[in-house]
Amino acid sequence: MRVIRVTRFGGPDVLMAGEAPDPVAGPGQVVVGVSVAEINFIETQLRRGITPGPPLPEPPYVPGGGVSGQVLSTGEGVDPAWAGRRVVTSTATGGGGNAERVVAAAEDLIPVPEGLGLPEAAALLHDGSTAAGLFEGAGIRPGEWVLVEAAGGGLGSLLVQLAHSAGARVIGAARGEQKLRLARELGAEAVVDYSHAGWAERVLKASGGNGADVVFDGVGGEIGRAAFEVTARGGRFSVHGASSGEATVIASEDAERQGVTVFGLEQLMGFRAGTRQRAMRMLSEAAAGRIRPVIGQTFPLEHAADAHAAIEARAVTGKTLLTV
Repeated sequence: MRVIRVTRFGGPDVLMAGEAPDPVAGPGQVVVGVSVAEINFIETQLRRGITPGPPLPEPPYVPGGGVSGQVLSTGEGVDPAWAGRRVVTSTATGGGGNAERVVAAAEDLIPVPEGLGLPEAAALLHDGSTAAGLFEGAGIRPGEWVLVEAAGGGLGSLLVQLAHSAGARVIGAARGEQKLRLARELGAEAVVDYSHAGWAERVLKASGGNGADVVFDGVGGEIGRAAFEVTARGGRFSVHGASSGEATVIASEDAERQGVTVFGLEQLMGFRAGTRQRAMRMLSEAAAGRIRPVIGQTFPLEHAADAHAAIEARAVTGKTLLTV
């Protein structure tokens, strides 16, 4: 079967197409014929040999932790009724998804609801579950101001929609007019471009001078720190990513000084137990038309390097996917 391997740490050019033996389902496992493989930003960081937290894989390796497709075969102890069903799933090893076929644990399989496409399902697998966990943890109330960083990305665009649907007043922060326009379409009341000087002051102005009651920080670095400084007293600052290369770390004394509750990057570890249930809920919401996963671009499997390059160049809105 066809696969994409990271041959060494480096730029997108280290992603190379190759061949590998077809996988075989072991006990409690299935083989999925992949139609769509998701790409998360962290995969581009790991490919470069940089990690905001997870251990670095050892090259050569096949990247990709989530796929959608059809169950081709089942292993011992697995209900044979799974065969032929459309599913979305994490891979059994946490990698290997950039391939024509993958092995997945039967307990991780999520049926794709009728009326929802496989690309949309793949876009929601991890981003949807994470967005739901962040949203629940922040305890957003109607009328609160919510600042969403990277509001034009796959995860950020979902957070904009969830906060808006809860009755919050959303400020979408992103880079470039295209992403800001998307944030407005999804429900943001105000938008700011954080590639422009003075963007944090515009957040204060938009929120009536008090700042954001809730901040979803997926960027980190200088942007994350600036966002913390415009978090309202008594607000919540929720960290979930480090696309800048450095996660935002808030000292306890700084949080106490501003009266802000900080949910650090470690909160993501606590999401693991409910990942499948949250993903299923988000798939159902999308199938019912209440949530829209934004797919910016799709690339053929063999063009994985182009997909990574586009993500790193901040050239796409929403989720970037590989089609097999």
